Amino acid sequence: MDAGLPRPGASAVTVPGPTDSLLDVAGLSVGHWQRHDPEVTVGTPEIPGTGAATGCTVVLADPSAVASVDVRGGGPGTRETDLLDPSHSVQRVDAVLLTGGSAYGLAAADGVMRYLEKNGKGIPMGAPGAVVPIVPGAVIFDLPVGQWSARPTADSGCTAAATASSTHLERGSVGAGTGARAGALKGGIGSASVRITDGPATGVTVAALMVANPVGSVFDPVTGLPWGVDAARAEELGLSSPSAADLAAARALGDKGTVLNTTIGVVATDAPLSKAACRRVAVTGHDGLGRAIRPAHSPLDGDTIFALSTGTADVSDALGDASSILAFAAELPILAAVCEAAAVVVERAIVDAILSATSVADIPAYRDVLPSVFGHRPVRDGRMVP
Repeated sequence: MDAGLPRPGASAVTVPGPTDSLLDVAGLSVGHWQRHDPEVTVGTPEIPGTGAATGCTVVLADPSAVASVDVRGGGPGTRETDLLDPSHSVQRVDAVLLTGGSAYGLAAADGVMRYLEKNGKGIPMGAPGAVVPIVPGAVIFDLPVGQWSARPTADSGCTAAATASSTHLERGSVGAGTGARAGALKGGIGSASVRITDGPATGVTVAALMVANPVGSVFDPVTGLPWGVDAARAEELGLSSPSAADLAAARALGDKGTVLNTTIGVVATDAPLSKAACRRVAVTGHDGLGRAIRPAHSPLDGDTIFALSTGTADVSDALGDASSILAFAAELPILAAVCEAAAVVVERAIVDAILSATSVADIPAYRDVLPSVFGHRPVRDGRMVP
């Protein structure tokens, strides 16, 4: 095996990023818009919902980022995903929209484009100010939570983009996660990051931002812990085994009861990757989705993961030592490590979304059904404080 290639079975050593969020990738910022009425109710086939609980989340890349996508669910709602095929011309995006409102919510991308155009961001097309911002997006189905007509609009997307921050990220039942449901529990938005500390990708950061709204289960009915949280990870998160009463209550929850669902998100890295490599990162990100949700990628979900590369990390030494086998791309050793990390951060971001979510419209949150898992730790910015 060439010294520049990863060893079979070898795993990169990683540590959490400083904020354990997508914001650990330099050049990215995240903004939310949400509408959450206090008296919101969930609609049924017989009785329409009342009020509103929906929102959208925008990831801005400044400067633009190389991007691709992988769609695995059987019922996706997306925009500009064809553009992200590695064989197609445009290589970079200016923002990614994650939104509630089902296909109606894609209108929020118009507002993101409006914001970017106003700020001169996009593909320059000649005359000063003549730009075309590239904003792919994906939706979750949250229309039964509240009034059917309550959904993000172009103004919502513009507001989310205008309020994007590179220093603070709120998680839980906010933004695109406001009306999300994860199986029988409240879904939400979560994030995670790791920094690779050995091997050819040393110093590279990989992060994810995920909106959890699946039809599948997000916790193990045997242990009561979220899928993907083993004993070691539970200790890291400060989680305990639930009481017998809490576990029985969780097992008694019914099914979600909707035919449309979806988990969507963004995986990002500061490693300089090609568009084809970003596609592979998006593909492997779905491995993490499959670890945290069971079943995943069902005909009732539109599971979609975007992958971004900002290219700000210096990996010149690794590229200089890359494999001499001409059949392989020079970026392969770095890509292999980033792909491994992508699955990890997607899994952790989904778990973060479930642990951070709060009840909306009487949809029970994990923390409400299984409070003994957390002990008596306080909550700050939607996250349990260790």
